[in-house]
Amino acid sequence: MKQIITESQFINAFKSWDTYKNQFSYDGLKAMFEYLEEFEDGTGAEIELDVIAICCDYTEYFTLKDYNNDYGKEHKEIDEIADDTTLIKIDDGRFIIQQY
Repeated sequence: MKQIITESQFINAFKSWDTYKNQFSYDGLKAMFEYLEEFEDGTGAEIELDVIAICCDYTEYFTLKDYNNDYGKEHKEIDEIADDTTLIKIDDGRFIIQQY
């Protein structure tokens, strides 16, 4: 059985968990929802909403410096991260990566 959810339902699924409600910003969740919808459309694969798995697999960064510190990198531009892993841009400075 499949249930299609809206962006609001997606965001509420994260915000309703005490443990994970601060894992992503509101804008980060909107960007994640858009990314997952585009992934489904592009691949034809259906994605099950699993808040815990998404929180374990993805991390939001507010600065490139924080990412570089966590991964021991010296990237000068956010776009360079796409060579390492999945990159989901939120705005000019914030982004989400698939952890590796």
